[in-house]
Order: sequence, then C-alpha cells, then structure tokens
Amino acid sequence: MQDPNEDTEWNEILRDFGILPPKEEPKDEIEEMVLRLQKEAMVKPYEKMTLAQLKEAEDEFDDEDMRAIETYREKRLQEWKALKKKQKFGELREISGNQYVNEVTNADKDVWVIIHLYRSSIPMCLLVNQHLSLLARKFPETKFVKAIVNSCIQHYHDICLPTIFVYKNGQIEGKFIGIIECGGINLKLEELEWKLAEVGAIQTDLEENPKKGIVDVMVSSIRNTSIYDDTNSSNSDTDDTK
Repeated sequence: MQDPNEDTEWNEILRDFGILPPKEEPKDEIEEMVLRLQKEAMVKPYEKMTLAQLKEAEDEFDDEDMRAIETYREKRLQEWKALKKKQKFGELREISGNQYVNEVTNADKDVWVIIHLYRSSIPMCLLVNQHLSLLARKFPETKFVKAIVNSCIQHYHDICLPTIFVYKNGQIEGKFIGIIECGGINLKLEELEWKLAEVGAIQTDLEENPKKGIVDVMVSSIRNTSIYDDTNSSNSDTDDTK
C-alpha cells in the first residue's frame, strides 16, 4: 500500500480533492526542546527555594528580583503560618488539675478542647486514651488533653469513668460520662470519632454512624421480642376466655 505521506504528484492531487488527509508535518525535536527550555526559564529560580535558601542567595538577585522575592517570601510565610495554626496540636497531652483552667476553660478562642478524665487502673480509660491519641494526630486543629481524675476532682466515683468533656470558648459543648456513654467496653476508634464529630469538635470523613448496624439489630431484636410477647399475651387471654 502506498504511503499517504509520501511526496508524489498523485498524493498531492488526492490531498487537493480531500481524498487523503493533510500531510503530517514531522516534529522538530530541537524546536520542542527550545520551547521547553524557554518555559522552564520563565520560572524564577527563587520560586524553587525555601525561606532559608532565599536568605542565603539575596546577593545574587537584582532590585527587581528582590522586590519579587519579598512578595514571594511573604506569601510563603503566610502559608507556613496558616499551616502551623491548623496543625498547632496533633497529640494527646497530659495535664494536671492546676492546669485545667488555662489549658481547657481558657483555651484560645474558637478552639475545640477534648479532655479525658481517667484512672490508669480502669481498662476502659486506657482504651479511650489510646483512641484519643490516634484522633489527636488525625485532627491536629483540635486540642486533645488528658488528666488523672484525682488531680482535678477529689473523690470522683469510678462508675463515672471514663469521663470526656468537650469545651469551646469556656463552655461545655458535650460530655460522655461512664462506660456506657463513652461507647462500651468494646469501643472502636471510629465510634469515638463519630461521637466527637456529632458534638462538633472534629470534622470527620465518616459518612454514617459506624455503630448504626449494631443499633439497628438491637432495635429489631427488641421489636421482635415485643411482638412475640404481645402475641403470647393475646393467646393466653384467648385461652383464659375459653
């Protein structure tokens, strides 16, 4: 078969009548390389530098570059500050009772604070601390702290532990007191995450309550038991009438 890109008089006639497509122009690799280098040259060298590198290389730039560098440096600095502000916490910190007011009640404006009052001799408390430690890393914009309960509240009953308080602007926005309210002895990480998200302390990516399926089964079981009891009661009444 004849090459449609071949330079022949017959092919030119066929192209003129639209029977053959226009001849493909060969790509000029040198031209492409020049264009790529020109594009790379448009990127200022300082746009690839860190703030420290910019400081070291100041003598190598002219006045116009220095003005651009100052603008660029300010932009990078603001981005860094925004990132640090968002990621200012990131860990579950231990505090004592005499730090409670400063660290929790008087925390920075609009900062969510989650505090866990615990006793290390209670296994459920250790489980909650483990989950909160992971959540603190996942949600660094929220402040997570823990405190041994005796350092904060004297004679606090074990039956009320674990205790989780959720604060914002000095007000308690949520509380979970005791094993049941905290989610039970088999509490999963996602379940605690959902509880805290419902209060508003964290922005979860979970789409639904991870315990929903269990709750549905329990509700269904209770409903079926109720229906069964009502049926037996009705049959018993009928037998008594006879």
